[in-house]
Amino acid sequence: MIFASDNWAGAHPAIAAGLTAHASGHARAYGNGDLDRAVRETFGTIFERDVAVFFVSTGTAANALSLVAVNKPGGVAFCHREAHMTEDEAGAPEYFTGGGRLCRVDGPLGRIAPDELDRAVQRYPAEFLHSGRPMAISITQATEVGTVYALEDIDAIGAVARRHGLPLHMDGARFANALVSLGTTPAEMTWKRGIDMVSFGGTKNGCWCAEAVVFFDPAMAAEFAFIHKRAAQLFSKARFVSAQFEAYFRDGLWLQTARHSNAMAAALADGFRASAAARLAWEPQANEVFAIMGQEMAARLQGLGAVFYPWHAPAGYAAAMAADESVYRFVTSFATTIEEVDAFRALL
Repeated sequence: MIFASDNWAGAHPAIAAGLTAHASGHARAYGNGDLDRAVRETFGTIFERDVAVFFVSTGTAANALSLVAVNKPGGVAFCHREAHMTEDEAGAPEYFTGGGRLCRVDGPLGRIAPDELDRAVQRYPAEFLHSGRPMAISITQATEVGTVYALEDIDAIGAVARRHGLPLHMDGARFANALVSLGTTPAEMTWKRGIDMVSFGGTKNGCWCAEAVVFFDPAMAAEFAFIHKRAAQLFSKARFVSAQFEAYFRDGLWLQTARHSNAMAAALADGFRASAAARLAWEPQANEVFAIMGQEMAARLQGLGAVFYPWHAPAGYAAAMAADESVYRFVTSFATTIEEVDAFRALL
């Protein structure tokens, strides 16, 4: 009963087979092989337009280098106060931008509130030398607390970005989970709503190690090849990232794995709804479930083999909790089985 993180799951068998299939023979290095070109074209097909695609090793690298691409002296990027890039990346965006700053913006359950964002941007007038100046906005889809920006939410954030002339980035570490939750297309969830670049994640959804930075205007990436190389993110044997993405996209595997992990989260949530001793903290929308329970009960469940973590309540979260209660996070993946979920629900 492993609900610790989708990072704990291994590689999907089809992706492992894809790696094996490309393990022999020779191919051009540094992303110049036939497979690399074909995968970049597949990204363009998926997003319904010409795109520039750069493979990176981690989501942290994707987020940080996306900001480097649009950074300027005194630059300030705006993200939710509990976004991964400000809470869990050890200052990587600030480090790689060489002094860029992150301004944390409020909003309910992991999602930036457009009005709060507009006010935050206005606190940094570009003409006022001493405060620094706005350089980008970033949203996380799905969010760190398992919620999803609806299309109209992205529209509203995009409107703020356009009003202030700022590029809009999406941290898509769980891109596929959000996509199938909304029942929309990659184009509709991104550039058609004003997104300029995406940190596109495959690792959490069945890949071994496959992340990418995607620019929807290739002109934005004119200098990015040098940023990519200097940050030590240019793979010599890039075909092994391409092999993963080739298998990931083939026959819609990436959407199937995301639907499965979301469905397992929904089944897990049903267990909490039926429990008299634990309850959902809020409604899940992707593959993360947050529940409230007593600390003694959590310890008992963990002692019986369930693996999950305590989590801090989001800023502004107002649900009543007893002194001995905490919020706990449960994450499902492509590898989660209904038998695991049922076993956990029986324990509840």
